[in-house]
Amino acid sequence: MLSFPKPVSSNCRMQKRKTWVAQDDQALVREALEGKQKAFKLLMEKHKNAVQHVILKLVRNYDESLDLVQETFVKAFSSLATYKTKYRFTTWLYRIAANSSIDYLRRKKIEAFSLDQPRQTEKGEFEIEIPDRTFDPEKDFDFKQRELSVEEAIDSLPKRYKEVILYRHKEDKSYEEIASILHLSVGTVKARIFRARVLLKKKLKHMR
Repeated sequence: MLSFPKPVSSNCRMQKRKTWVAQDDQALVREALEGKQKAFKLLMEKHKNAVQHVILKLVRNYDESLDLVQETFVKAFSSLATYKTKYRFTTWLYRIAANSSIDYLRRKKIEAFSLDQPRQTEKGEFEIEIPDRTFDPEKDFDFKQRELSVEEAIDSLPKRYKEVILYRHKEDKSYEEIASILHLSVGTVKARIFRARVLLKKKLKHMR
């Protein structure tokens, strides 16, 4: 039976972090599929914070996100054999987390809208009218997925391209400011940003 990790001391966390570095996700997945539960527990420890971050972006409630984190890993454990190694494990895992969040939001929306049904009282029937101000989880999910894909693509760039893209598009710095920070010519900065954009376009096309 799958059990969830208990809080651990800082020394234990440091020791586990060393183990994570030594074993990549692909290796841990292989071991988990061989029946080694410790390998899946390591995957949970590695990614539970990132999974919760994905879920919180959708459900916007901390307590509910904790339950959905557990639900995500239960689903991942039960369907681990379907994971295809040509994709990053985190991409597959985050999709499960997002889908679980959307399912939860759908259920919540259905329960909330049941209040719109006519109510019967001794004096007759009446309706409670509730304006629909809820956001569309499907559209929000698509946006978050694109956001995750872009971040993942940027993170996979070589350092010289990653840093210029982050300075330019995340921190909104000018070419001159980037050149000054990195001790490069403005021409070199522009060339690297152009090359980074080309690489990003290819990577994002592959992720679709």
